[in-house]
Amino acid sequence: MSAQRSKNRFVALCILPSLILYIMFMIVPTCNVFRMSLYKWSGFSINKTFVGLDNFKILFEDMQFIRAFQNTILLLVVVTILAMGLALFLATIMTRENLKGNFSYRFILYIPNILSIVVIAAIFGAIYDQTNGLLNGILSFLKLENLQRMWLGDQQIVIYSVAVAMIWQSVGYYMVMYMSSMASIPESLYEASSLEGASKGTQFFMITLPLIWQNVRNTLTFFIISSINLSFVLIKAMTGGGPDGASEVLLSYMYKQAYTNSSYGYGMAIGVIIFIFSFALSLIVSKITDRETFQY
Repeated sequence: MSAQRSKNRFVALCILPSLILYIMFMIVPTCNVFRMSLYKWSGFSINKTFVGLDNFKILFEDMQFIRAFQNTILLLVVVTILAMGLALFLATIMTRENLKGNFSYRFILYIPNILSIVVIAAIFGAIYDQTNGLLNGILSFLKLENLQRMWLGDQQIVIYSVAVAMIWQSVGYYMVMYMSSMASIPESLYEASSLEGASKGTQFFMITLPLIWQNVRNTLTFFIISSINLSFVLIKAMTGGGPDGASEVLLSYMYKQAYTNSSYGYGMAIGVIIFIFSFALSLIVSKITDRETFQY
């Protein structure tokens, strides 16, 4: 009994520092966001005015907030589908096909993940440059001048231009994660299915995907939540939310309200919506992707 008590004390002492740090830097700031969302405060003065839910009432009448919300959802849908789809496709090719220079391809595809977001923003800023950009230069070379655009200056396409940068940055990382799962699938399963006449597409959907589904499910939830943060950094570095708020996302709009427009309480109300949205989205994705786990 004494030995068990000593063991429990040791475990508690090991956990305690991490628990204290988690409470200080996660729980307390999160609670403070909820508290400050109920006040009207500039963020710089000592005067705070309690307004209750007024910030939230204003929020849902704010067309710029609604536009930022729409942009966030658009990025989550487009980037998640394309990035996850490409990552699965490339992982399958790298794992199942005997490609010459396989390691080099893996290295090249993984490079964007180790680059700073600021560097990625600079790369795509150069690619999208209207005058000397690579993209417009290629279109000009192919005699497709009618397709040239102000890629970061056109309100209709700027958010899609940012989406391309997000996809390029994330595909390599998830490709490697899926490759590690695929590598553990016994080759005998593919050999048996080949003898039965199964095509490579059938093998992917009937063998590969079910057996790595738990990994896909976990990475999907993580990717969606991390994309909310990544979109803010890329928007901040590439467009600043412009032109005329066309590329604004939830986090960038929150930052602008709280730290630029001196509407800290209003910005925290946006933060509460982001928290609830992220939490609800995680639950929805987890529920939708929940299915029987296959083992071999």
